[in-house]
Amino acid sequence: MNTIRAQEIAASPVMANVTFNDVPIYIQHVDETNEIARIFPLDEPQKEQTVPVAQLIEH
Repeated sequence: MNTIRAQEIAASPVMANVTFNDVPIYIQHVDETNEIARIFPLDEPQKEQTVPVAQLIEH
């Protein structure tokens, strides 16, 4: 995924089907400069992590 699309998803009120390592995730924030995103698994919101945007997959 590219950073622009990740930002669109993060800003949208509509939930998108995005995964990281085959796990459905929620994108909290996108850092366009460093091309990273703050995410968490949908079923484990306490497990926040920062990952490269390029590793996010939109289905």
